[in-house]
Amino acid sequence: MAAVVLAAVPASAARMEGCSGSNLMKTETAVESMADGDAKWVAYKEMTDAQTAMLDGKMGVCAVHLTKAMRIGTTK
Repeated sequence: MAAVVLAAVPASAARMEGCSGSNLMKTETAVESMADGDAKWVAYKEMTDAQTAMLDGKMGVCAVHLTKAMRIGTTK
């Protein structure tokens, strides 16, 4: 189910468009739709790290965490 949602937002989107509020919201929506479990909580941690990096102006770091959060949903 999360893979279907994430298929609309490819992992490369974070790298191509950068770390934006729009990408964060899309990823958060996809993570929220994941089944409860370890993968979901790891994805939430990556989302939190991405948001922190974005607020600190570290857009490259943000994109890395955002990409990790997206990939967790597609591989689990």
